[in-house]
Amino acid sequence: MRSQVTVSWSDTATYRFDLEEVQPMPHEQARAWLDEQFTVLECEPIRLTGKVLTADKVLGVAQAAGQGRFRDAAHHDWAETYARATSAALAKPVVLVDLATMSVGY
Repeated sequence: MRSQVTVSWSDTATYRFDLEEVQPMPHEQARAWLDEQFTVLECEPIRLTGKVLTADKVLGVAQAAGQGRFRDAAHHDWAETYARATSAALAKPVVLVDLATMSVGY
């Protein structure tokens, strides 16, 4: 089964993480990792109500981390952990995180 997370800022700034050969992250661990990163990176809730959905955390963390964390080899481990956590927290094998439109697709 295909397992991949793609994080995109534009057509020329797209980063794909193939998770086929990577150990899956347990769901609760994934949610905890995203919660921690959301706090550490000082992300703001997207919705005016203040409610933060898992998809909102996925978007917020990627946006706050910035393109460099996904592009630069020095941050590969962090980016791969982000991809693993995203796939596990959303319980989807294929995820597209589109920062240009602030949307998450499956």
